[in-house]
Amino acid sequence: MTEQKNARDLFQVAYENRYTWDENFPGYSADIELKQNEEVYTGKIRINKDLSVEVTGIEDETVQESIYTQLRDVVTHRKRSFFEKAHGKNEFTLGSQDDTGALEILVKGDAMGSNYKIRGKEICQVSRVMGRMAFVIDTQESLDTGKGYVSTGYDVIFRNPQTNELIKELKFEDSYEQMGDYYVMNRQVVHSTEQGQQTTTEFNYKNVKLLEPAVV
Repeated sequence: MTEQKNARDLFQVAYENRYTWDENFPGYSADIELKQNEEVYTGKIRINKDLSVEVTGIEDETVQESIYTQLRDVVTHRKRSFFEKAHGKNEFTLGSQDDTGALEILVKGDAMGSNYKIRGKEICQVSRVMGRMAFVIDTQESLDTGKGYVSTGYDVIFRNPQTNELIKELKFEDSYEQMGDYYVMNRQVVHSTEQGQQTTTEFNYKNVKLLEPAVV
């Protein structure tokens, strides 16, 4: 019981140390420039106070959907979620410690089948199985905002959970800027390798402006 409580406490500290937007976050707008190989697309984006996402000005539906999906991922990681609501029913046990000092946290009860590694007060690895896909996210670099950390360099490896066959590799490089009281992403570079084919996609967000709070 002590070990389980210790594992829970360690994970909770790291979970609550993630940088998230508070309830006063007003949302923001920006110009988007997407570069993929030799192609360049430009448009506008908006993340509203309710964290809904809008992408406009891009005729290519596939590109527009790609930007929308990327911003939804941003929102998912910045959305504040309380530990008890997200993990209150789960059981945590300590696993092994690797050569880098990262400590494995094994989770029972997680509907998505997740395990984690923590280093200090940061979650440095997420391992998850979702149906016919398994993935591992390894964080290499992070930014300390003073109000929690945000991952800025991380790798994602997708495998077939039955055969362990490598399906896809992604390498992310994220940059943030401070706008008022908030940190928002202004650049993301994604290096993708799939079936021997390499693709680099660059999301550049310019003219980032916080939205004005609604007058009541």
